[in-house]
Amino acid sequence: MHGCIPMHALLQGPGEERTMAERSTLQPTVHEIRRSQRADGPAAILAIGTANPPNCVFQEEYPDLYFRVSKTQHLTELKQKFKAMCEMTTTEKRYFHHTEQVLNDHPDFLCRGKPSLDARLAIAAAAAPDLAASAAAKAIAKWGHPATDITHLVVSTNSGAHAPAIDLRLASLLGLSASVRRTMLHLNGCSAGAASIRLAKDMAENNRGARVLVVCVELTVVAFRGPQEAHTLIGQAGFGDGAGAVIVGAAAPDDERPLFEIVSASQTVVPGTDGVLTMHLSEAGLDGHIFTRELLPLAGKHIEQCLTDAFQPLGLGGMAGGGGAKWNGLFWVVHPGLRGILDHIDGALGLDPGKLAASRTVLREYGNMLGATIIFVLDEQRRRMLEEDEGETGAEWGVMMGFGPGFTIETMVLHATSCTPKIDKASSSLS
Repeated sequence: MHGCIPMHALLQGPGEERTMAERSTLQPTVHEIRRSQRADGPAAILAIGTANPPNCVFQEEYPDLYFRVSKTQHLTELKQKFKAMCEMTTTEKRYFHHTEQVLNDHPDFLCRGKPSLDARLAIAAAAAPDLAASAAAKAIAKWGHPATDITHLVVSTNSGAHAPAIDLRLASLLGLSASVRRTMLHLNGCSAGAASIRLAKDMAENNRGARVLVVCVELTVVAFRGPQEAHTLIGQAGFGDGAGAVIVGAAAPDDERPLFEIVSASQTVVPGTDGVLTMHLSEAGLDGHIFTRELLPLAGKHIEQCLTDAFQPLGLGGMAGGGGAKWNGLFWVVHPGLRGILDHIDGALGLDPGKLAASRTVLREYGNMLGATIIFVLDEQRRRMLEEDEGETGAEWGVMMGFGPGFTIETMVLHATSCTPKIDKASSSLS
């Protein structure tokens, strides 16, 4: 299917010819075998799929719902503070697997002091595979090949802690081959989506013919709790449920249409920031702290160095080190964890209005879905590239960035392919 080449052809160097007799007696070297196992081209994103649970809650209605279901309507001052937080997110609606009935049936979910982890994980273990399968099935349908052609499966979630995990159930739901190579990522926070795609790039480029299905699925029922403690309000105001899937492969044949080539991938941890954003599983569910005052400016302070470090080694010097005028030549796929993070990035790089429109749109329509969010932004950016009136249509080069605990910054250089409509190659700012 993916243009497999006989070993004897791969073992020949340029201009080198071996007779059948020579090939039958010569043992290949480890270097030759290694070369035969690697893909000939860069990894590319071949298809994207997203999904959300059916329960949609509008943000303007959420404070009333939240304080009603938590039976804390008497905390009027705290409720006003929470309403202000909800408004500041710029999110208009969010999707949840859990409903008001589910929360009424599990009053222990409201209080950090009561054990509830088992019940939360049981709900997530039952629901996450189906939501993940919905997103993955869309990606596979757009890809246009049988699910059994998937060779690798990477699943990330912050909503599970079981073995066998979501990946095994998901493989069964999708009808993947029993030999599919599975990898699970747990508790990588909001950077999980970018980290999963980075891993898929390495798998695709180092395994000839590989087709890697990446699925990120998040359910906030594992972290829902009441407003008795003010520091919990930030997470309750901004997070939602969703699943995103991409298929990654290298050296695509004619019947595949790569959307974005993944040119490079890197990860940076900002020293001394490991306490700014934390998460852990406790008896009362997924818990942690978000210190917004310290967190919000971090990406803006370090983003230009990350961009320079990503682009300069590739010989794309026209993109690196020139400030906003250069960075405006990119298209942008950025995890929109909090609106303030996007604002700081805009200000630090001097980006033109609308450069982060895909991120802001996803934040508005879905909220922060942790690791799944970056895939929604990627799909939104792809959609915008189809629109003739969008300012991004001339951008050939782009960057994907994810942020997570650590404080960790994932950076990927993307290249829009000839299969990405409305890309004017002549407009490249790299000349």
